[in-house]
Amino acid sequence: MLRLLIISDFTEAFPTKLLKGIINYSRQKEQWTICRMPPEFKKSLGIPGVVEWAKNWCADAVIGQFEQSDDVELFAKNGIVAIAQDYKKRFTNIPNITGDYYGTGKMAAKFFIERGFKNFGFFGFNNVCWSDERLEGFRQEITRAGLGENFFVYNLQELDNLWFYQRQKVSEWLRNIPKPIGIMASDDNQGNNLTAACQVVGIKVPEEIAIIGVDNDELLCDLSSTPLSSIQVDIEDGGYRVAELIEKMVRYPGSQSYDVVLKPLKIVSRISTASYATGDVQIQKAIQFIHHNYMKKISVDDVLKEVPLSRRLLERRFKTVTNKSIYTYISDMRIKRFAEMLIETDDQIVNIALILGETDTKSIARRFKQIYGCSPSQWREKHKKQ
Repeated sequence: MLRLLIISDFTEAFPTKLLKGIINYSRQKEQWTICRMPPEFKKSLGIPGVVEWAKNWCADAVIGQFEQSDDVELFAKNGIVAIAQDYKKRFTNIPNITGDYYGTGKMAAKFFIERGFKNFGFFGFNNVCWSDERLEGFRQEITRAGLGENFFVYNLQELDNLWFYQRQKVSEWLRNIPKPIGIMASDDNQGNNLTAACQVVGIKVPEEIAIIGVDNDELLCDLSSTPLSSIQVDIEDGGYRVAELIEKMVRYPGSQSYDVVLKPLKIVSRISTASYATGDVQIQKAIQFIHHNYMKKISVDDVLKEVPLSRRLLERRFKTVTNKSIYTYISDMRIKRFAEMLIETDDQIVNIALILGETDTKSIARRFKQIYGCSPSQWREKHKKQ
């Protein structure tokens, strides 16, 4: 039975999702024994103390938030496989659990560009690989679109103070950047801090500042003063692949190791990005009404009740901003959520349709195929295997 020690901050969703993937792998083989250790324990003991503790516990492998000053080779010298969870920098002498951070930044940039934004910001850390590379991917995509001159960065936060932000400096930055603006936060913690800072200084989210985070920590995203949109990363699948690597390195000492790279999957939209870069207040109001209520069976008439415009004028101005009719915009949001629920739940397809207020399953299946090119059941089968 393999024994694994994980040194990570389990107040965050990332290590929990990673652990789920590890458990899924181990159950297909044999149930591993897993111990969670808080990073503070490593700080107090030092690496030699952790190695001694791991030896006494008979650990086969350790995953940890290690720093460059940590002598991680001590683990190998004591017969323990060590893998680093990206914290500040990647290691060259042990495998890393890392990510396609450039790709994540590019995904966020494309999201904002498609919504007509001309001003862009990034809020994160400096000299931290996952923040730096997300920033560069974000910047590269915006520059490629010819919009690089309107780019504003705040990366003065200290990683060791993850839950803290410098209110006065951040507030000044927020007041001075042009609006409307789309801002990528380096992760959901920073996205949460940013929504809180906007609330303090009276800046409207998403009307003036649209914000997107990373990792889709659902609890943290919903705790934000404005529910936070976030990029979902394949963390759980990454945990499964990490477990494969650990077993290989434990069973076959000296075998070739490699980094496990996590990929961005999709953007989970919440209220913090329920806007387009437009000064049309009535259309912003209409868009936000739709985002708040699309899970109900709303219609164009319901939207009309929220804005003092004629149907013809509303439709024309709405399409100018979004490039879609109101009906199509609502339908596309519902179909997108339908696709997500097919993967997230094991409910019968007809029940998922009913949750969305769709009583005609043939109609939603037809619309689904027009967008995704396959039936709902084929979509579910394809993505459940991934």
